Amino acid sequence: MSNTYGDWLKQQRETTGLTQQQLADRAIMTRSHIAHIEAGRRVPSKEDARRLDQALGTGDVLSSFLPRGEVAIADYFESVRELEQQAVMIREFALSYFPGVLQTKRYARTLLNSAFPPVSEAVRDRRLVTRLERAKILEDPVTPVVWVLLDEAALRRPVGSEGIMAEQITHLVHLTESGRIRVHVLPFGVGLHPMLHSMLSLMWFEDQPPLAYTEGHGAGQLIDSPSAVRQLQSGYDLALSDALPLKESVALLKATAKGYGHHD
Repeated sequence: MSNTYGDWLKQQRETTGLTQQQLADRAIMTRSHIAHIEAGRRVPSKEDARRLDQALGTGDVLSSFLPRGEVAIADYFESVRELEQQAVMIREFALSYFPGVLQTKRYARTLLNSAFPPVSEAVRDRRLVTRLERAKILEDPVTPVVWVLLDEAALRRPVGSEGIMAEQITHLVHLTESGRIRVHVLPFGVGLHPMLHSMLSLMWFEDQPPLAYTEGHGAGQLIDSPSAVRQLQSGYDLALSDALPLKESVALLKATAKGYGHHD
C-alpha cells in the first residue's frame, strides 16, 4: 500500500509539534492506531479522518484524500503478517488450501514448490520459514482466539501425497481437540455460499478497528473500510450458519484423514 497518506499525516503532526499520543488524544483515537496509519499499515475510517483533520487543522484534506478501502499491495502479505501478530481474534475462511497459520511444514513446502513462475530454492526456503513462524501465535494458549471455516474442497483436493494430506488434517484435529482453535466445515451439500470468491481473514484488535484480508491469484487486498469489513463479517457469519457443528466437523476431518491413510 502506498504510504504517501501516512507520510503526509506524520509530517502534519510533526509540524504542529504533536506526539502520536497527543494527536491520538485530540482525535479520540489510540496511539497505536495513529502509528499504523503513519506506517501505511492501516487506512483510517471516514470518521477517523474527519477527527484527524479537526485535530490538525487541515480542513478536509485527510478526509478527501482517503486511500481506497480495498487496495492491492505490492508485498501483499507483509502488513497483514504484522497485524496477525497483534490480533486478539482471527477468523479464517479457506476455500482451496488450509490457512497459512495452520499449515504443516510438508504441506506448506508442497504449496510453495508449486509457485508459478518458479522461484529459487533459497527463496522458497525463506518463504517456508516465514510461513511456519506465523504459527507461533498459537503457542499462546489463549490469544488470539482462532476460528476456522473450511470449504470441503480444502479437504478433498490433494496437496502433495496422501500422507501430507493426512498429516495436515490431523494437525487441525489436534489443535481443535486441545481447545486451541475451532473448526467448522462447509460441506459440498450446502451448494453456493457467500464465501466462494476467495479466501478471507477477519481480524479484531484490542485498540484498533477490525480489518479484513482477502487473497487470490497471487495478490491480496487489505480491507480497512468499516462498511466493507462489516459486509465481509456478515458473509462469514451467514456461511458459518450453514456449516457443520464443531463435533460433526471434527468427525469429518478424522474420517477424511483416515481415508488418506491415517489410522491413529
